[in-house]
Amino acid sequence: MKNSSDLEKKINSELTTKINKTEVKHNQIYIEIDKDDLIDVVLFIKSNKDMKFRQLIDVTVVDYPEQTQRFKVVYLFLSHEFNQRIILSYLINENEVIPSLTSIFSAANWMEREVFDMYGVNFKDHPDLRRILTDYGFKGHPLRKDFPLTGHSEVRYSEEQKKVINEPVKLEQNYRNFDYESPWEGTKYIKQQTDTNDKKN
Repeated sequence: MKNSSDLEKKINSELTTKINKTEVKHNQIYIEIDKDDLIDVVLFIKSNKDMKFRQLIDVTVVDYPEQTQRFKVVYLFLSHEFNQRIILSYLINENEVIPSLTSIFSAANWMEREVFDMYGVNFKDHPDLRRILTDYGFKGHPLRKDFPLTGHSEVRYSEEQKKVINEPVKLEQNYRNFDYESPWEGTKYIKQQTDTNDKKN
């Protein structure tokens, strides 16, 4: 099926009760569903002869800490045969466990581990759900919006102990103030000092 609009209509007609919203933007189909319908929808778009979305490109998450349903889980699928893309998404609460796609797409294994590591989202029936990018004993999830900019701990080589050590970060977050101005213009306090000196002269 070459046309995105026709593909959107077919998805809506075949999966009526499982689709919350569809939209075509930039020649790509955006689909919103509920978490419980994920497996059924993914099996349909993969196996249907008019779609054949047989490649899982990515699994990621968007963090909305101010919302009750904090995380938006996003899946990107590609149909090589029809040169079409689908972006599938749903919202979940912070501590919800969601279905794993590893039984349908083996590529989901590392992608879901990355989501678990970076956001702390748990996947049901994942064969090996453990951190993949951070170190052993790492605390927190770095891509959550409430994770401190400097992290909770730092790894460095200690000359005194002659080994690599792990210790709490000493820099307070309260003092990390940025003015977001161009470095060529200088910071505000230097500007003010310069202005004062100019007036004296």
